[in-house]
Amino acid sequence: MELIRMLIVEDDPMVMEINAEFISRIGGFQLVGKAFSGTEAFRLIQETDPDLVLLDYFLPDMDGLAILKEIRLQELTVDVIPVTANRSAEHIQQILRYGASDYILKPFRFERLQTALEQYKITYKKLRMNDQLEQVDMDLITGMRSQKADTTNRMLPKGLNPHTLQQIIDYLQEQKKAMSAEEVASGTGLARVTVRRYLEYLQKRGDVQLVVKYGSIGRPVNRYRL
Repeated sequence: MELIRMLIVEDDPMVMEINAEFISRIGGFQLVGKAFSGTEAFRLIQETDPDLVLLDYFLPDMDGLAILKEIRLQELTVDVIPVTANRSAEHIQQILRYGASDYILKPFRFERLQTALEQYKITYKKLRMNDQLEQVDMDLITGMRSQKADTTNRMLPKGLNPHTLQQIIDYLQEQKKAMSAEEVASGTGLARVTVRRYLEYLQKRGDVQLVVKYGSIGRPVNRYRL
């Protein structure tokens, strides 16, 4: 998959570098620009064409809400994740009404940004790799399925590894069609018997759909899709 292009808008140089370092630790993203003001942000949006902007709220020349409003007014095709210490429910509601992809409160840890970007990555993939979406796709985009997965991962059956489980889920998310255990094993480098066990587990908990393909000769093939 192509890298997701990111722009950071932050007036504090130290915080800027911390955020840039955080992004470098998360696979699938490319930092294409750093803006220290709202004016510079709009210039870099035009020049670098980012997919996603990590937007500090308090800037020298304008606030984050004004920037987000202007982005929508100009119909710029860019998503925004605001980062702010403002905890006002009314303010957060305004930000969300203008289409913010997430809302991160300062101070935040690396894990919170990672969660936001991994969720954005799911949305990005689903909207660009599919002409039409199913309800299971929408559940992934809205985070409903990932929330269920987080809960279930804490209670995995003995012998199942959460990292291996996530590897298989990530691979299935990248595919546009139902995949057999053999195909998933080939794509992930895992043993076929291992993949089959994880796929059967995902099916039982309702995270994958089973599609049985019948051929003219031989046994039917089980295929799985998110």
